[in-house]
Amino acid sequence: MGTIITKDGTEIYYKDWGSGQPIVFSHGWPLSADAFEDQMFFLASRGYRCVAADRRGHGRSSQPWTGNDLDTYADDLAELVRQLDLKKAIHVGHSTGGGEVARYIGRHGTSRVAKAVLIGAIPPVMLKSAANPGGLPIEVFDGLRASVQADRSQFWKELSLPFYSYNRPGAKVSEGVRESFWLQSMMAGFPASYFCIKAFSETDLTEDLKRFDVPTLVLHGDDDQIVPYANSALLSSKIIRNAKLVIYKDAPHGMCTTLKDRVNEELIGFIKT
Repeated sequence: MGTIITKDGTEIYYKDWGSGQPIVFSHGWPLSADAFEDQMFFLASRGYRCVAADRRGHGRSSQPWTGNDLDTYADDLAELVRQLDLKKAIHVGHSTGGGEVARYIGRHGTSRVAKAVLIGAIPPVMLKSAANPGGLPIEVFDGLRASVQADRSQFWKELSLPFYSYNRPGAKVSEGVRESFWLQSMMAGFPASYFCIKAFSETDLTEDLKRFDVPTLVLHGDDDQIVPYANSALLSSKIIRNAKLVIYKDAPHGMCTTLKDRVNEELIGFIKT
């Protein structure tokens, strides 16, 4: 584990486990690199170098007022890759992290990228508009902002239920998972918690997806209540050339935790192919 300093002086914390071909993980809002520990431990134990950073404003990284946008997130990722001199990396992004991976490829190309994986990811764009009629209305995201401002500790507790589909009839709820979600979320600073909502909802990543020229896995659950799959994975997989689309029936947004064994096997199968 260590830190890097970006060009604007932001300190980015990262974990670096194992050795071998690098796999770089980009987490979702409002979590941290801890959200990928199940995948990191599994893959590091099988001969891969697993690197995951806390996005600026999240986790153990600095909490600057500025830079809570996908361009800066992507540039921070590029700086991490450059400073660690990672080559032929496999980039895995969940939710907002999937948008970060897309914008990273869009802005920095694939000279250091071998493959990409988008899990429950936000691309191409979440916000509803005339050009994107299947998106979510702005009122949804205004509601998120209002909840963050009103009582974000309580909001994180409530958000953990749909995040893991624990609000479904008959769901087996893990209070430990919910507490971990709350803890990671509370480590995110107020600016990132608030400003990242605009970043993940309004950023159009269509042109970034068109720049993908590496094997790509698009993985999503059809019970994703945070990023509905019909307007994300189904569209992204058509824009990315030769993408492999896998939809898990009844799987939630937080499938990397609730279905970690299945996701781990999906990842290593794709990586080895």
